[in-house]
Amino acid sequence: MDTTFPAATSPRPSRFQLPPGPWATVLDCLADAFPRVDRATWRDRMAAGRVLGEDGRPIAVDALHHTGLRLIYFRDVPDEPVLPFDEVILYQDEHLLVVDKPHFLPVVPAGRFVRQCLLHRLVERTGIQSLVPLHRIDRLTAGLVMFSLRHEERHLWAQLFRGHHVRKHYQAVAPALPGMALPRELATRIEAGEPFFRMRQVDGPANSLTTIRAITTSGEHWLYELAPVTGRKHQLRVQMAALGAPIQNDPWYPVLRQDADDYDHPLQLLARSLAFADPFTGKLRQFESRLSLKLDPRGRTLEGLPSLPSP
Repeated sequence: MDTTFPAATSPRPSRFQLPPGPWATVLDCLADAFPRVDRATWRDRMAAGRVLGEDGRPIAVDALHHTGLRLIYFRDVPDEPVLPFDEVILYQDEHLLVVDKPHFLPVVPAGRFVRQCLLHRLVERTGIQSLVPLHRIDRLTAGLVMFSLRHEERHLWAQLFRGHHVRKHYQAVAPALPGMALPRELATRIEAGEPFFRMRQVDGPANSLTTIRAITTSGEHWLYELAPVTGRKHQLRVQMAALGAPIQNDPWYPVLRQDADDYDHPLQLLARSLAFADPFTGKLRQFESRLSLKLDPRGRTLEGLPSLPSP
């Protein structure tokens, strides 16, 4: 069985707006803004007409930098790895698709994954070209992701998420916190860290809000329920690490490791449930993941747990 694609070009474009800065050309800006893509690659994309303006016209290799210019470009990845995990469609109607995403699969094209992302797989599987994710979870996180089927309805779903009207519950396995009073509300400030793909918790006005409670309280590792109100990048992983209870098998927090794709030890974080009032009928909708976490390194699976309470 092949474990890589020889080369992959994203069937859907990515978008980027040029920020203010000292760059003379668009190429200079792109090379600095995306340090993991070398300058020669950006030059080749531009020469091949795969970097466009909003009007659909190719951007010349020597085009001058202009703050605010919106670009459309097509990513390509040589030797894209094939991820040996399958998504499961849990629900579909004329408006909504709900999927259980496995660990390690990105929701949309990212980094070295183009065709091996949840969106591309679902478009190929369903034939629905208009699919768009309504929210995202980390590549290393498993669990529920919702997709909209119709362009004209996306503003209704966006209003739900912007207004914090979607109740989200995650489960995580992490070291025990016997000295901490739970449930507890975590109101913290999270900002970009180093390297560029990590985040960090800092002092300052809170921009991240999560409620944490313990589901099991025996042994070295507990099972926690995490209910985020906000949706900052890596919010739950950063907050748990800052408490002194980093989520089991987290390769980035609190210490950066190089084994993010250790398939035998996935991050023990699961997007377990979503609940909201249906924007078309007003009725309560609730979905639960069918996936499970492991309570300890010996592989004891957390099964048979009670369903999460309805809002």
